[in-house]
Amino acid sequence: MPRPGKLRLTSCQSENSEQIGCELADYLAHCTGIETEFVDGVPWQERERMLDRGDVHLAWICGLPYVWKSRGPRPAVELVAAPVMAGARYAGRPVYFSDIVVRSDSAARCFDDLRGARWAYNEPGSHSGYNIVRYQLARRGEGGGFFAQAVETGAHQETLRLIENGKVDASAVDSTVLETEFRLRPSLRRRLRVVETWGPSPAPPWVVSRDLPAGLRRRLLGIFLGMHREPRGRGILRRARMKRFSGVSDADYHPIRRMMRDGSGVTL
Repeated sequence: MPRPGKLRLTSCQSENSEQIGCELADYLAHCTGIETEFVDGVPWQERERMLDRGDVHLAWICGLPYVWKSRGPRPAVELVAAPVMAGARYAGRPVYFSDIVVRSDSAARCFDDLRGARWAYNEPGSHSGYNIVRYQLARRGEGGGFFAQAVETGAHQETLRLIENGKVDASAVDSTVLETEFRLRPSLRRRLRVVETWGPSPAPPWVVSRDLPAGLRRRLLGIFLGMHREPRGRGILRRARMKRFSGVSDADYHPIRRMMRDGSGVTL
């Protein structure tokens, strides 16, 4: 199969992570000599549909949708790499966490204190905000009714806004999203508080369409894995608070499959 005339990239992650997607598109064009485009300006749901249709070649997606897409004898996408974040708690591994966030004036000191709370979750396709919550409730023997109310917000950032404004009481938030929001809005640290942390979980991966030639897919993998050894690549990673990209395998996402199975009987 000939190489495409243009490589199209997108991100289905939080809006505050889109800058690295734009920079990666330029970087891949520089490294491959292929014109690139970062697809933004449309909802993440449409971006994911574009990936499924083959209209997008590379995408940064949550581990839970990857697990769904990997079913069957020949999935339409394959793993490329996952980010290794620079924070100490990531310990040089391609992982992330779910931070349980409340307002600073909340009486809650741990997750169990949130029984009967107004809970927010970003959406059912999220591991950090939904899948792991169902798993943790299942571990506690809860089948449903733990929260007084569960509200779907559509995005971690919207969830944080609702907690901050007192519209909901708590949520499980992607640790990298929360850290970025704290960095962008330092005053937020005074208004929100983390009462518990779950994880680590396998980090959201970049995936590539199998419609691309195998040689190009291997080349893209090499570019991702070598970014931290090249000055321009290091700059992109540094601005995104990443140390490097790590190769990942399908087996690395078995913990998400296990949590999905164990929490399947739980209703938020």
